[in-house]
Amino acid sequence: MSDITLQNFETDLIQASMQQPVLLDIWAPWCGPCRTLGPILEKVEKAYGGRFKLAKLNSDEQPEIAGQLSQAFGVRSIPFCVLFDKGQPIDGFVGALPEPQVREFLDRHVPTEQAMEAEADLQAAESLEADGDTDAALARLQQAVAIDPANDGARCEYLKLLLETGRTGQARQAFDPVADKALGDARIAAIGLWLQACEKAAAARTPAELEAAIGVNRRDFDARYELAQIALAAGRFTESMDALLEIIMRDKEWNAQLARKTYVAILELMAKPAPKAGAEQAKGTLEVTGKVQAAPSDPVIDQYRRKLSMALF
Repeated sequence: MSDITLQNFETDLIQASMQQPVLLDIWAPWCGPCRTLGPILEKVEKAYGGRFKLAKLNSDEQPEIAGQLSQAFGVRSIPFCVLFDKGQPIDGFVGALPEPQVREFLDRHVPTEQAMEAEADLQAAESLEADGDTDAALARLQQAVAIDPANDGARCEYLKLLLETGRTGQARQAFDPVADKALGDARIAAIGLWLQACEKAAAARTPAELEAAIGVNRRDFDARYELAQIALAAGRFTESMDALLEIIMRDKEWNAQLARKTYVAILELMAKPAPKAGAEQAKGTLEVTGKVQAAPSDPVIDQYRRKLSMALF
């Protein structure tokens, strides 16, 4: 538990909430209901075992912060609790709620124990993969998916590593439970296209045969797409996009814009996730909502985005 001030507001509340939800208890020493709620919150924080962090703000000592939050939520009384997640205030409640209602409120927002275990496995897998221990990384990712099947981030990383290491059959088994999400999730859709390319690679014509077909007919888009699929299956993403550009430049609408859609999917596969927490901010200033953390720019991705824009327009 930490006491929030103007000096540590950014680091101990906004940035801390990028790692785990933070429940801010706004109270005052003279407030009877505050003295009732405080011990309940401390008890629940301990019982939840790290699923959220409790922070406290003395409204008498920090009127600027308390005033801004009260104004933002239209609240004029205390105790007033605000839950921050990913740098943003997402929900709150007013008054000395009994423990069951506090737990009910938290359970709507904080991660489950299974989700936390899966996230720990995901982070461990990232370190193992960086160290070159692919088999151990796969084991941790598989465990993360088993513990928390709804963790699409862990599943996507598992699928990508399976495909990178040629485990197409295992990737199909791991992908099928989330295949229906492809329409609404660009990451899952992109991995689905990569998986299809890997599955078709064994039956594909050789690159020499495809190049010969293209030499006879420069508009043989089926051959060009098949060539792009072979490169995609092998993880040669830029080579695949180069082949797809040849289609897009000649016929943007070919096969319901399949070349463009596949090109965009490859960019999604190449993109790195945004960092969870940003660099240190200047202290002594108040910003109620956190700054959006952008993924670092990749010059190769930027280059191929420009190529696509030029081909389309």
